[in-house]
Amino acid sequence: MTAAPQPPEPSRSAAAWETLRRFPLTVALLLTLWGAGALTGSLAHGPSRNLLAEVGAGLGPAAAGRWWFLLTAPFFASGPGAYATATLVLVGVLPVLERRLGSRRTAALLLLVQVFGSTAGIGAVAFLRLSGGRWSDQLAASVAVGPGAAVIGAALAGSAALPVLWRRRVRLLALVGLATMALYSGLLPDVLRLVVGVTGLAVGRILFPPGSRPSAPSRPETRVLLALIVAASAVGPLIAAVAQTRVGPLSVLRFVVEPAPDPANLAEACAGGTARECARAHARLRLSGLGPGIMSVMPVLLLLAAAEGLRRGRRAAWTAAVALNTALGALGLFLVARSTTPSHLHGWLALVLPALQPLAVVGALVAARHAFSAGRATEALRRRAAQILGTGVAVCTVYVLGSLAAGAQYDRPPGLVELVRGLPERFLPPGYLRGVEVPFRPVGAVATALYGWTGVVFWTVVLAVAVRTFGRAAPASSGSDLGRARRVLAHTGGSSLSHMITWPGRSYWFLRGADVPGGPDRDLAVIGFHVVGRTALTVGEPGCEPAHRAAAVHGFVRFCHEQGWTPCLYSVGAEVADIARGLGWSTVQVAEETVLSLPGLAFTGKKWQDVRTALNRATRSGITPVWTRYGECSRSTVAQIRTLSEEWVSDKDLPELGFTLGGLDELADDDVRLMLAVDADGLLHGVTSWLPVRRDGAVVGYTMDFMRRRAGGSAGVVEFLVASTVRRCQDDGLEFLSLSGAPLARLDRGAAPDGLQRLLDGTGRALEPVYGFRSLLAFKAKFQPEYRPWFLAYPDPAGLPAIGNALATAYLPGLTARQRARLGRQLAGAARGRQS
Repeated sequence: MTAAPQPPEPSRSAAAWETLRRFPLTVALLLTLWGAGALTGSLAHGPSRNLLAEVGAGLGPAAAGRWWFLLTAPFFASGPGAYATATLVLVGVLPVLERRLGSRRTAALLLLVQVFGSTAGIGAVAFLRLSGGRWSDQLAASVAVGPGAAVIGAALAGSAALPVLWRRRVRLLALVGLATMALYSGLLPDVLRLVVGVTGLAVGRILFPPGSRPSAPSRPETRVLLALIVAASAVGPLIAAVAQTRVGPLSVLRFVVEPAPDPANLAEACAGGTARECARAHARLRLSGLGPGIMSVMPVLLLLAAAEGLRRGRRAAWTAAVALNTALGALGLFLVARSTTPSHLHGWLALVLPALQPLAVVGALVAARHAFSAGRATEALRRRAAQILGTGVAVCTVYVLGSLAAGAQYDRPPGLVELVRGLPERFLPPGYLRGVEVPFRPVGAVATALYGWTGVVFWTVVLAVAVRTFGRAAPASSGSDLGRARRVLAHTGGSSLSHMITWPGRSYWFLRGADVPGGPDRDLAVIGFHVVGRTALTVGEPGCEPAHRAAAVHGFVRFCHEQGWTPCLYSVGAEVADIARGLGWSTVQVAEETVLSLPGLAFTGKKWQDVRTALNRATRSGITPVWTRYGECSRSTVAQIRTLSEEWVSDKDLPELGFTLGGLDELADDDVRLMLAVDADGLLHGVTSWLPVRRDGAVVGYTMDFMRRRAGGSAGVVEFLVASTVRRCQDDGLEFLSLSGAPLARLDRGAAPDGLQRLLDGTGRALEPVYGFRSLLAFKAKFQPEYRPWFLAYPDPAGLPAIGNALATAYLPGLTARQRARLGRQLAGAARGRQS
């Protein structure tokens, strides 16, 4: 066979022309930037002083009437590094804007944000100049060039046209970065970039008004956003410390990470400086050396570790971040109390902001505390706390006893009371000890090691424990009860929802064999439940053999009564609902489960046409099914799963549901299997997760939980995923697949609904535009399932308001007041629709 002729490779000139045709604005700006630099000799060292005064942006050129700097400043840079950075910014941002908005609209956007943003920035500098101070003087005397501000402003303006998820991420990342640079570095280009960026946001909101108010971030997205804020607050002092000119309001925090002077600097300060400078050098001399240098960056490292834990949703990381920022804020307030009253705005900002910034972070963390529920086992946390406490006691003992023994290696031998009183100073960053009186100073090697390394050793252990605690995947729950629950489920199976009781936040009640006449010496049943107020909501029905269901229900009801709780059996099958009715309880259908019996199932006949079409389309598109676990996925696949999930959540007017509907956090369980739809390029088109159902220790079926597909991806991908799972499980000899339940949706069986059932049906209709429960049930009908109703069983109709509130809190724990109002309007609209 002869190979088909291959098309010729495009020439370099053709490729260049194609780039010019697709991104003419980017190419034109690059040519202008480098051409102007070459013609004026600015590439090597930036514009000359005279040229800079003519083309640069600043208060001086504006006062001199050279307003053309609004158009000329972006076409120059301050040196070779700045030219390279400007090129990267132009190439990285402008092609995206051109592709999404078009070249003409992007050019207009650049012009708008550059003119109005730079004008506002110079106006802000003029306002600050009125207050006086070193920062305002520095800003007023500076001149800035470069296209960065205009490009960033245009990017923030164009972000209004992005999907909700990426719009939120781009804006927060940009604004946090811009604000950090302006507050910690504080140079004129930093201030102009911030003001132009904010101007870009305003311009974007005017030019691209949102169709509707975006929903609040999901829990995973909230974690990412707060982690970014905490990380920015951590690296800010580093920026101030390494910046060549540190004049920003928060630049004083560079002392947190700045090492102290060595003895040579001390001698110079006392010989040629003022008495105040000599005293300050003496106060910081004890902090010089490698140990204090490491101690200086410890707050940064601890906050970065906490930020990573926040991204993972760790409750312990949330607690650590709150504690660290509270401590830093308190220390900042202590310094404020010891300082003299400033005489200008910059002084006030430099005095107050370092204390308020960590406290503002604490406020943000507290407001979003609902997003951080993942934790480690209680025993593990106790071991970690014991390690930290033991280390603290050990280093304090070594420091005190060692210093007493090596007293001759201090400038004067310290006493026991002095050593104990000075212990807190050994654990603080050097920057917070400026001005603190030094009662004694180390002069020998041993004393220097004790003095400078006591805090380093302690905080290094704390950092190691934090990284280990925050970095590892959290177990599904805490305590030995989780292990007991898993053993019961492995032996007895339970219902299709039983694996959900292993998720975080569950409590457990067990039916022991001793509670049943003639019972064995082991757990016979487990019920997972969630307490909200005084209502105990079960997660599905008891995990047990059918013979023990009645005993489990009766025992759980007695247990709840002993605790003063109202028991509520949620999402239980018909048999458990009958047991509850036998207790005099009421029931109402809350969902419809769809189950596929696997033996003999084949996708043949007209009724399976949609499923066969999905399979054939995927085959033609090169999409293959991958049966795997979350922990076995590559980093690229994990990132795509997270992106698919976040894009799905960001399109909703209300946050994602929890309780019996899993999200990203629930995927990281080795018992949970994933079915992925991946094409030949590694692009993920869809994903479903499957929870195991066991009997006698073996998996007999799976329940579908997590389901996401790529927006604009291959049609029929979810049908392909379900059908592929059917085939895989048939090959493994399993008995059934549950497509889980569709909440607030049900099959019409001809019975006349009562008032409560009509209310729930109306609620399902009202929430259909947001969550699509009825559409989900209709989709599952393609697989010709067996339908099984799920019920809510409750003891007293008078408790329905409390039960309804408990369910709403369990499913939507982070619901804001605005979202509650929107939900109320949708439900009210549904009620009006029923009346009309």
